Amino acid sequence: MAPIEMIAWFDIPGTPRPIRFRHDGNVVKVEIIKRISDEKIAGNRMKVYECQSEVHGLMKQFQLKYEVNTCKWFLYKI
Repeated sequence: MAPIEMIAWFDIPGTPRPIRFRHDGNVVKVEIIKRISDEKIAGNRMKVYECQSEVHGLMKQFQLKYEVNTCKWFLYKI
């Protein structure tokens, strides 16, 4: 699980929505958010986003995780 730079917007209740992120020097636009769920890892609350985007001409599925307490984003399962 690698930390990433993320641009996101927050709706009225405060739920973050990822827009795009930087991974290995490339900017990836989050095209589709398929599912949002909550989980707890070692006592840390996280929001898990199952997403799909075009990366290098191929459609890839991946997970983004947002750590609520630290406001950090992580790329998981690409």
